[in-house]
Parts: sequence; structure tokens; C-alpha cells
Amino acid sequence: MKTISFEIRTSSRTAFSDITSDLQNLLNDNNCQSGIITVFTPHTTAGITINENADPDVQHDLKYKLNEMIPKDEASYRHSEGNSDSHLKSSLFSPSLNLIYENGKLILGIWQAVYFCEFDGPRIRKVHVKIIEDNN
Repeated sequence: MKTISFEIRTSSRTAFSDITSDLQNLLNDNNCQSGIITVFTPHTTAGITINENADPDVQHDLKYKLNEMIPKDEASYRHSEGNSDSHLKSSLFSPSLNLIYENGKLILGIWQAVYFCEFDGPRIRKVHVKIIEDNN
């Protein structure tokens, strides 16, 4: 199957956007039943992760702790574009992840969601998805 791409518009410097329904819709639209889906973002100041989707305070706490550990303005940063913190934060996350789907549904824990992680927004970002169907 070909690679499918979509865009995400982020609204703040640091943001976690739930893209679980976008991924599930891609599976539904392509009549996918069983296999693996790879999610990738080609940006050096962004990432993809799985985390809790029930309590928005989890996202707040992630942002708070990341900003505390890696502040935006640090005198010792050498990268001249003013987004060294964004590169560092994205390195703590992965630019991609693989998910299993079965019976047309993503296999996630009850509280889990897939998030696009923005560390240098607001921006318009790309996400690429590769769906690999089982050969059953």
C-alpha cells in the first residue's frame, strides 16, 4: 500500500495533538483488517508518541516537565535559530512508531492515544503513514 500523508496545524510552541482518530479513519477508509501501521513525521522539532488520553492534565504535566528540564532560553545553546530546546525535546521522543491493528481496529490500551508532539510551533506539520496488511 502507498504512503498516505496528512497535515496537522499546531497552535502553540509545545502541543500534543491526538491523531488516533485520524489513523483509525485511514484504516477504515482503506478497508484494512489486520497488520501494522507505521506513523512518521519528517520534522526535527516534532515527534510521535503514545500516552494517556483520559486526563488532559497528563499533557499539561508533560509540557511542564519538558519545559522545566529543557528551557527555551539557555545561554549555553549554540544553535543560532532559537529553537535548540525544540531539537532537544524532539530527541526524547521518536519521529515514528509502529502500531498493530486487528479486525480493522488499532490495538491500544484503554487509556492510550497516539499523539503528534509539537516542540517548535505553531506550525503546519506533516505526518506520513504506511499501512502494511497481513497476507492472510
